[in-house]
Amino acid sequence: MKRKIGLIMTGGGARAAYQVGVLKAIAEILPRRTRNPFFVICGTSAGSLNAVTLAVNALHFRRGVQQLLRIWQNSRIEDIYRSDPIGVLNNSLRWFFGLLLSGMGARKLTGMSLLDNSPLATFLDETLPCDKIQKCIDAGVLHALGITASGYGSGQSVTFYQGAKGIHPWKRARRLGVPTMIETRHLMASAAIPFVFPAVRINREYFGDGSMRQIAPISSALHLGAHRILVIGGGQNGHEITEHEREHADDYPSLAQIAGHALNSIFLDSMEVDLERLQRINRTLSTMPEASRKMSDLHHVDILVIAPSQPIEKIAERYSAKLPWTIRYLMRLIGAMRHSGSALVSYLLFEKSYCRALVDLGYQDAMKRREEIVAFFSQQDQRQKSSLRFMPASYSPSVHGAASRSQDKRCPLHSRTPQSGSSHAGAPVHARPRNR
Repeated sequence: MKRKIGLIMTGGGARAAYQVGVLKAIAEILPRRTRNPFFVICGTSAGSLNAVTLAVNALHFRRGVQQLLRIWQNSRIEDIYRSDPIGVLNNSLRWFFGLLLSGMGARKLTGMSLLDNSPLATFLDETLPCDKIQKCIDAGVLHALGITASGYGSGQSVTFYQGAKGIHPWKRARRLGVPTMIETRHLMASAAIPFVFPAVRINREYFGDGSMRQIAPISSALHLGAHRILVIGGGQNGHEITEHEREHADDYPSLAQIAGHALNSIFLDSMEVDLERLQRINRTLSTMPEASRKMSDLHHVDILVIAPSQPIEKIAERYSAKLPWTIRYLMRLIGAMRHSGSALVSYLLFEKSYCRALVDLGYQDAMKRREEIVAFFSQQDQRQKSSLRFMPASYSPSVHGAASRSQDKRCPLHSRTPQSGSSHAGAPVHARPRNR
């Protein structure tokens, strides 16, 4: 059986344009007329839009990438959220009177958010024919598509997936997989940045951005059958702040700076932690005798991580003036137009000039690692077990791990609920054979 390659595209609002640049490079590197090379595709937040676009075009990978390029290189804020004066005013008044009436006990807050993203729902309905997902699965060019959202009521990270027969739902600590037919509402829920966009009701619960409480973002791809995984990140994984880069700040942080810090922790931190867990597992397995590895329920997971080589916040700062004046005014009120608030702007700046800059960055970063990408897709055994590194494209090569010895086994980190008494949820020393 062919080992399935999975693709994970993380969240990050407008930062997801970077992913399209990486995909553009991959489409040029792979042979022309290649069908979808990713049999398992997982998307979170804005990454879910990219994931579904690839899924509905799984028969023609380049066509899917070209559609993504058209979307992001011609992106307009008015296609994502209302920026017209009337729309911004109406939404602000809803905020004010909603808080006022809620404080008086008149009614609960419903549908309250900083921005009105109803244009996005219309755009997705017109752009993405989700009915094609099942056709691609039936044609055998797509094994599974997973879209992750966070339940506000249950506190669980839920991966809604649509896939081939034989994929079983899973339930682990604070996360589960639910089979369904992927629709626009799942994308809207996954991309509902907290406070910024309204929550979306699916079945009996309201859901928000999938990056929230996503403690094991690699887990879904493994559950859905991936053996090798490409992760396209939205932040500089592994980038350490030097004393020179650390700013001396005497001013109290603005609301925008605090919000940007919170969003960075939501969108970026969990992936870095999960990659570090896999690093420890792969490193531990490299020291185990052959016989012990065969008897265990452990296996190496090949992962290639491509992340921005430049701070996206600094790129957003250069293009922040492209925001409509109404949004600039709102951002200025909370301090987002200053240098310290550029992180928040980087998530909301859905303007084509900024998105094109991120697409170009992703393309250049991926082309710098052309040899690694070719090796990854040709399934060459890159046994660099002791040098697992999570660096952006400007750093050393980073094809992670080694090939699995059993295609039917999963990394125990993502296939079991931690047992009581475990000192670490992902520590392989506590792993035991267990069914998915």
